Amino acid sequence: MSQSIVIQLAASAAALSALLGAAFWAKLAKPLPPLSDDRARDLLQSAFPDRSLEDIWVAVDGRGALAKSGAAALVLCEAGGGYVTRHIPWAQAVASGFRDGVVRLDLSDVSIPEVRLALQGWPPTRKEAA
Repeated sequence: MSQSIVIQLAASAAALSALLGAAFWAKLAKPLPPLSDDRARDLLQSAFPDRSLEDIWVAVDGRGALAKSGAAALVLCEAGGGYVTRHIPWAQAVASGFRDGVVRLDLSDVSIPEVRLALQGWPPTRKEAA
């Protein structure tokens, strides 16, 4: 190997080590704390300030939530290092498949095509959710 290739390889290794060290130091891969009802409500209301939440269901594992707002279902789920929100028709959310304690919501979104939320039961049996 020529000297220039060795220098370039050493510089690349040093740069990679610096990036890995910075990621470790910043704790970029730190997991999010589980959602509570209040935290999910706050996140949804900040994302959809013009909508009122009639009811909210937080996933058993705290990794997402679903809320009813009129004829819409507001979906909150983990993506990357934070939470993202989407909305779908409430009828579509109620008709979503529920198997093994997980409801699968088809969002038809390129970035998040499907969301899986671990809920106690689905569709909701509460009178106000109908």
